[in-house]
Amino acid sequence: MDPADEALTCLCIRFQNLSKVEITYSGWMSKLGKQLDDKGLFILANHCPLLCDLSLSYCTFITDVGLRYLASSTKLSSLRLNFTPRITGCGILSLVVGCKNLSRLHLISLVNCIISPGRGLACVLRKCKNLEKIHLDMCVGVRDFDIICLSQRSSGLRSVSVRVPSDFSLPSLVNNPLRLTDESLKALAQNCSKLESVRISFSDGEFPSSSSFTLSGILCLIQRCPVRQLALDHVYSFNDVGMEALCAAEYLESLELVRCQEISDEGLQLVSQFPRLCILRLSKCLGISDDGLKPLVGSLKLDSLAIEDCPQISERGVQGAAKSVSFRQDLSWMY
Repeated sequence: MDPADEALTCLCIRFQNLSKVEITYSGWMSKLGKQLDDKGLFILANHCPLLCDLSLSYCTFITDVGLRYLASSTKLSSLRLNFTPRITGCGILSLVVGCKNLSRLHLISLVNCIISPGRGLACVLRKCKNLEKIHLDMCVGVRDFDIICLSQRSSGLRSVSVRVPSDFSLPSLVNNPLRLTDESLKALAQNCSKLESVRISFSDGEFPSSSSFTLSGILCLIQRCPVRQLALDHVYSFNDVGMEALCAAEYLESLELVRCQEISDEGLQLVSQFPRLCILRLSKCLGISDDGLKPLVGSLKLDSLAIEDCPQISERGVQGAAKSVSFRQDLSWMY
C-alpha cells in the first residue's frame, strides 16, 4: 500500500463488511513505500465495524497507541502478532480490556515481553476469560506465573502452542526466573479441562535443563486433559517411557514428533497400542528405524503416516503402515 493510509481508507469504505484483515510486510524495504502505522489501525477501528480477525506481520511502525485504537473494535475475536517490535504488553493489555470477545490471542515473535514484575504477560492473560487458543512463539520473558494466570482465567482453553526460546535469549535476572517449568503444565492440567491441542517446541540449539518441561509435566497434561492433538519438537525429555504412557491416552488422535531423539524402535512399536491414534508424523528422529513401524504394517490402524528426514527409515519400510503414507528424506539438516 503506497501511501498506506489512503489506500486502506479507500478499501474500508468500499468493503464495509470486512471481517478478516491480514497485513504483512515481510521483506519490506523503505523504497517500496510507507508502512501501515498507528493511523492505519485507527482507520480500521473506525471503518470496519465487523472486524473480527486481524493479523499483523512485520509491521515495524505500529506501536501501543495503534492497539489502543483497536480496543474499540468490540467484535474482534482473533489477533495474531508476528514480529511487531514496538508493541509491548501494555498495548496488548489495553486491547484485551476493550475487546471483550477476544478468544484467540496469538503472540508470535513478540520479543519485548520482559516487563517489570506485576506488569508482565499475566496482566494481559488474566483479562482473557474467553480465550480458546494461544500461541506463544519465542516470547522472551514468559514465566510460570503468566501461564498459571492464564489457566485460572481461561478455563475454556482448547489449544496451547509454546515455542521456548533458547537459554541464550534469556537474560539473567536475580530472583526472577524467566524459564517455563512443569508448574505451567500442571496448572493447565488442573484448570483447563477442555484442552485438546498441545504443541511444545524448543528453539534450535536448545538443550533441556532442570528448569525445562520434564516428562512428568508433559504426561500430567496428557493424563488430565482430553488431548486429541499432541506435537513435540526438540523435546528431549520425551522418551520410550512417554510413549508407553500414551497407550492410556484415550483421546489422542494425532501425534507429531520432531527431533525427539530419545525415542527408539521399542517406543515407536507401542503406537499400535494407542487407543484412538489415526494420524502420525515423524520428522528428524534419529533413534527409530523400519523395525519400529513393523507392527503397523498391514494393520490399517493409521489413516495417515508422514515420515520426513528420518535417516534410518526407508521408503520401503513405510509401505502398508497406514492407509495414506507420505515419505520424504532430506538429510541436509544433519550436516
